[in-house]
Amino acid sequence: MRELEISNQELSALADEALDLAKTYWASLEERPAYPSTSGKQTTELFSRPWLEEGRGQDVLQDFKSIAEHVRPSTGRFFGYVVGSGEPIGALGELLAAVLNQNVTSWRSAPAATSIEHAVIGWLAEAVGCAGFTGSLCGGGSAANLMALAMAREAKAPANETGARLPCVVYASEQVHMSIPKAVALLGIGRKNLRLIPVDGEFRMQVDALQAAIAADREAGNTPIAIVATVGTIVSGAIDPMHEIADIARSEGLWLHVDGAYGVLAALALPEKLRGLSSADSLSLDAHKWLYQPLDCGCLLHRHPQIARATFSHSDDYVRTLSEDPTEAFAFFEESFELSRRFRALKVWMSLQYHGRRAFREAIARDLHHAQLLAETIALHPELELLAPVPLSAVCFRHRAKDNEAILRGVIARGRVYLSNATINGQFALRACFVNHRTSTADVRTIVSEVIVVADELNR
Repeated sequence: MRELEISNQELSALADEALDLAKTYWASLEERPAYPSTSGKQTTELFSRPWLEEGRGQDVLQDFKSIAEHVRPSTGRFFGYVVGSGEPIGALGELLAAVLNQNVTSWRSAPAATSIEHAVIGWLAEAVGCAGFTGSLCGGGSAANLMALAMAREAKAPANETGARLPCVVYASEQVHMSIPKAVALLGIGRKNLRLIPVDGEFRMQVDALQAAIAADREAGNTPIAIVATVGTIVSGAIDPMHEIADIARSEGLWLHVDGAYGVLAALALPEKLRGLSSADSLSLDAHKWLYQPLDCGCLLHRHPQIARATFSHSDDYVRTLSEDPTEAFAFFEESFELSRRFRALKVWMSLQYHGRRAFREAIARDLHHAQLLAETIALHPELELLAPVPLSAVCFRHRAKDNEAILRGVIARGRVYLSNATINGQFALRACFVNHRTSTADVRTIVSEVIVVADELNR
């Protein structure tokens, strides 16, 4: 009979083997296809096994090799979506966080973890020009956006006790991330009360249309409460005009939230392009995107701890602290919607200290350069065309004469690079996004060569 408690000797052997598996995987990344050749049927057959009465012991670690053959690897040639590369120091920090097994609800429950998270929040806020903001780590940008809009609703149209009385309205670009419509639905604001504002030729929110929409809602007796500005739209990386939107939010008395889950950490490399973020009331970012951390690690920054407490505080006597020291009395559950919270901050804390600020700034700058290099390479091929500007690191393009859906399927099947798809002005686009510290110049050049090879093979 196998007990849950295992000996130090067995634990040591397991840990050594697990670390060897990790090191072998990391060493093999660039030899792996950019996307696994697998199917739903195959993975179901491989991994849907019964939970046996007796355990398999150390043999279970060998399953990692099969699992690794059926996952999307963090190779430098994966350009789909906005997914960071999972840098190894962060992964080791994740392991050590699991070893400590802290429930980061409050200082009382996790003294070191709470203090480390506060330090990380301070670093991130300062890095994006928002020194003095507070906040917390969360699962991702979707959770951060939901919490931010909950705070906006409670600040501008309090509803926690009695419910909303008049229709509350939120404004965002028509290019806004899908997490925003989800958030307004979950908060009871309703998707019909989300105004999607038209964009200009660079896919940025049109401020004149925004101002007109707010005026129309006030005339109709509705209650505007918030504007969501996007720094790095998910399709093209567009950056909404922050200064103009901030002026409107200020003059209209609206909450300004910045969805920067993708793009705001570019401020490390492009501070001149992302000034004005500190005018926001709240801001989301994802360290598992452009800080290359292992999933998951989102973050909500804001300037209003009192509003966060008004929005999320609802405690019971069993969590009441007995300390009068403000540090020791702090509780994350009074300022966020989570109670159980894992020690997300450790991997970021270790990774940022291990590598230093310059290493991350230069890695982000390389990603930005790679996007411009791809755009320049596309421009040299008359059969290809860019479909959108490239303000950050997402590049949307198409073949002028061939079936781009067929090209995408062919590129993915070849396994040398992985691209995603998007729709730009009604046209099917091939999309490459650079948020990977492993990507090389040669990897970038492979994108166009693969597209051309597949396009030439079509209809032969």
